[in-house]
Amino acid sequence: MGKKKRTFSKEEKLKILKEASEGKVKETMERYGLYPATYYSWKKKFEEMGEKGFDHGMTKKQLKEIKHLEKENAALKNILAEKELEGHLQQELLKKSIHICSKTFSW
Repeated sequence: MGKKKRTFSKEEKLKILKEASEGKVKETMERYGLYPATYYSWKKKFEEMGEKGFDHGMTKKQLKEIKHLEKENAALKNILAEKELEGHLQQELLKKSIHICSKTFSW
């Protein structure tokens, strides 16, 4: 009879991979009732995508898109911060110009 199918949490998968990486692959698979294909699939996913690879349904393509969007978001935040700073500096310059003009042309 085959091994009983069991689902593992993200934390359990990470623990199993860590334990197996200490040189006890066969013993670890036996302890947790894992097929070699399952273990090596997890290992490959972890090597390619890190912990995010174990998030439900995460693919390499999705992870790449998320990283791209995060990078784009950070760039847009920088642009916005620069524009806000530029606006603030323009206001300060305008205040100083008005102050200087009012002293020069005091009525």
